[in-house]
Amino acid sequence: MADLTTTFIGITSPNPFWLASAPPTDKEYNVRRAFQAGWGGVVWKTLGAEGPPVVNVNGPRYGVVHGADRRVLGLNNIELITDRPLEVNLREIKSVKRDWPDRALVISLMVPCDEESWRDILARIEDTGADGVELNFGCPHGMAERGMGSAVGQVPEYIEMVTRWVKTHSRMPCIVKLTPNIADIRKPAEAAKRGGADAVSLINTVNSITAVNLDSFAPEPMIDGKGTHGGYCGPAVKPIALNMVAEIARSAETRGLPISGIGGITTWRDAAEFMALGAGNVQVCTAAMTYGFKVVQEMISGLSDYLDGKGFAATSELVGRAVPNVTDWQFLNLNYVTKAQIDPDLCIGCGRCHAACEDTSHQAIAMGPGRVFTVKDEDCVACNLCLDVCPVEECITMRELPEGAVDPRTGRVVAGYANWTRHPNNPMAREAAE
Repeated sequence: MADLTTTFIGITSPNPFWLASAPPTDKEYNVRRAFQAGWGGVVWKTLGAEGPPVVNVNGPRYGVVHGADRRVLGLNNIELITDRPLEVNLREIKSVKRDWPDRALVISLMVPCDEESWRDILARIEDTGADGVELNFGCPHGMAERGMGSAVGQVPEYIEMVTRWVKTHSRMPCIVKLTPNIADIRKPAEAAKRGGADAVSLINTVNSITAVNLDSFAPEPMIDGKGTHGGYCGPAVKPIALNMVAEIARSAETRGLPISGIGGITTWRDAAEFMALGAGNVQVCTAAMTYGFKVVQEMISGLSDYLDGKGFAATSELVGRAVPNVTDWQFLNLNYVTKAQIDPDLCIGCGRCHAACEDTSHQAIAMGPGRVFTVKDEDCVACNLCLDVCPVEECITMRELPEGAVDPRTGRVVAGYANWTRHPNNPMAREAAE
């Protein structure tokens, strides 16, 4: 069986599944239950410096976007960092780490942007036995208005400066947590690397308003008739997170920088996708808040079965395998041609493919007598919209035209490369050849 033991920036855990810094990791009781359920590690909910108290709202803290079946697709929160006393958190962290030495325990930190504040809190956490620190440069609400969180994460110079302070005043491995609320995720990652960060984690939550109450005319969650923007997470943000992870993994300036992947991870498959794009481990929050801590058991068994099926002995063999196949649009192979095809035995005659193609695409699906649907190759541009809207799995597939065939739509001879990773126009291939 594949070994799920993962070593990430020198921190070893029995599996790559960590709980992200969030409500599920706010206290000893929760973290112990998480470890009992099988989580490989946790990032303790963000601690702050002693000073002005952190006071959370005493009303709704979460907004939600539901799918048609009431499945949670996205979760918005307006909760701040921990409002529990620093000494209580430190005492509990020390107790948990003592009893669970084989699990990863990292402390998330957020303090004012001055060196003395960072030096002070780092000195206070050194004897907890924690394995590392994660710098929270991502939260987009509440703390950002105080000059912390994403207010720091959106300024690469601040990221570099604070990271350097942390590496100067602490022996602990340092992960920098990045905000997605920025135009180019590579810039803060580069700044973290310059500052000496051992790794980056991403993405933190996306700035958002999930809903408006159309009776009270205020954003939700609503507190005494008012609402505010919050941080959005859950399955809906996974595509954003995957892209940002890939950008850092394939950038020449940050290639090789360890990545902890975060953003909508609900299943083992989600985790495997993040790891294939360069993440050394993954952090989870919304799935645990939706289904409870035992959801990790399905992730563990699923990832183990997948690795076994691929013949991989360890998670390290999966990490980064998809990165060479991520490229820019200009380097895509325009000689590669496919056409949609409909399996008449699986088709249920619903007509969704025809409606979508006829109204919004290229009028490439014909409807014959008896609601029999066929693809017109001469009009099909292979956009695969029909496949995406079809309710029957594998009813519609994309058929690759072989090299030398004539594309009936354009009349051009197909002259594709079977393996695009070796295409001379692919910059990754050129670099490997050199």
